[in-house]
Amino acid sequence: MSDFDSNPFADPDLNNPFKVSADPSVTQVTRNTPPGLEEYNPFSDSKNPPPAKVKMANTAPSTQPAIMNPTEEPPAYTQIAKEHALAQAELLKRQEELEKKAAELDRREREMQSLNQSGGRKNNWPPLPGNFPVGPCFYQDFSVDIPVEFQKTVKIMYNLWMFHTVTLFVNIFGCLAWFCLDAGRGVDFGLAILWFLLFTPCSFVCWYRPLYGAFRSDSSFRFFVFFFVYICQFAVHVLQAAGFQGWGNCGWISALTGLNKSTPVGIMMIMIAALFTASAVISLVMFKKVHGLYRTTDASFEKAQQEFATGVMTNKTVQTAAANAASSAATNAAQNAFKGNQI
Repeated sequence: MSDFDSNPFADPDLNNPFKVSADPSVTQVTRNTPPGLEEYNPFSDSKNPPPAKVKMANTAPSTQPAIMNPTEEPPAYTQIAKEHALAQAELLKRQEELEKKAAELDRREREMQSLNQSGGRKNNWPPLPGNFPVGPCFYQDFSVDIPVEFQKTVKIMYNLWMFHTVTLFVNIFGCLAWFCLDAGRGVDFGLAILWFLLFTPCSFVCWYRPLYGAFRSDSSFRFFVFFFVYICQFAVHVLQAAGFQGWGNCGWISALTGLNKSTPVGIMMIMIAALFTASAVISLVMFKKVHGLYRTTDASFEKAQQEFATGVMTNKTVQTAAANAASSAATNAAQNAFKGNQI
């Protein structure tokens, strides 16, 4: 009966579940099957090779270099390096301070040894021979008296004093040559000798020794004495470099005048004028340098006043004069009172 009920015109494979091509989606999948997969039977006894592996497309690596974004923060190690550099600079600074203190202690130790060996300080300047009738007048030792950080400055000032002394000495010969050229320049020759004999000791005593003592004992009063006298000394240097006629200096004015009369004498006087000019320029530079060092010390005007008052009160001459004045005043007062009672 079933054969009579079936449709003779229908597809016999329509209801067949094992028909692969019946479903379009299955047909599409089977068409895209990789090669070799249909020949592979897992239940077969034959050792057929496995299906070929599907190779994936390799993507080319990026060749662009990595670039750091400028807005990113620097790595932490830069901060550590900076702190290490600061710590190293601090250690170097402390080491330098310790070296200065060690040099200062060494200087004081050598000073004590020299005092113990010689039985006290003996004057050693100017260095005169032993058989000379006049002995040295001052004691001078830079390595013993002056702190290490000020020794160079004091030595330069000492050399500047010597340079000016040599210039004054050469100035005598320049004025002598001018006097031989012009008989009316005898006054300049005489003044040149006077300036050499006067300025050489006075400049040493009036501004160099106060500077030496100021750096030796950090004396504010001596600093002020040096500044006052050295300003006057600088004015003298300027006048000597100018070379006014009749003042005893072979400055620029006198040198140009002498050059008109004699070329050799004029050249000699121009060289002396250049030495006076160099003295003036170096004096100005060193004045600024000493003033800068003075500001780094504890010196002040109030301290200078206290040192002056203390020095005056402790001076034996002043004390003797004050005691004599007080005793004389007391004696006069007693005599006046006695005379008044008699009247």
